Amino acid sequence: MKKVALILVLFGCLAAPILAESKHNIGVGVILGEPTGLSFKLWSKQTVAWDAGAAWSFVNGGYLQVHSDFLLHNFSLFKVETGRMSLFYGLGGRVKFADDTTVSIRVPVGLAYEFEKTPVEIFVEVVPMLDLIPATEFQMAGAVGFRYYF
Repeated sequence: MKKVALILVLFGCLAAPILAESKHNIGVGVILGEPTGLSFKLWSKQTVAWDAGAAWSFVNGGYLQVHSDFLLHNFSLFKVETGRMSLFYGLGGRVKFADDTTVSIRVPVGLAYEFEKTPVEIFVEVVPMLDLIPATEFQMAGAVGFRYYF
């Protein structure tokens, strides 16, 4: 449990500089897939964001997980008539609370579309993960979701 607390504190410390630069670009929404739950996103710059999730997985009897990622967005790859679309990618971590608490590195990659006239974002992502604690193992996750921005 001490390891989990240390990791959560580390995520909080990494997020502090991003939170300081925020201009109320906070998104709250839902992710559906593996896992399914709540999603949060905080933009710090036009192409840099921090996301987090608290979600339930239905694999292997089910478990709660929390994750957080540092994300970069490339808006120049896709030209859309309204709104804007990006390829995003990043690096983050996950803590899975199952029979054995698992700590993983996440590498999310996905597409996001932001509507022009309403503060809503929809996204799809694929997330390769490498479990580090208690054993090294490769995992995959994926989801679709949406966020409303305040």
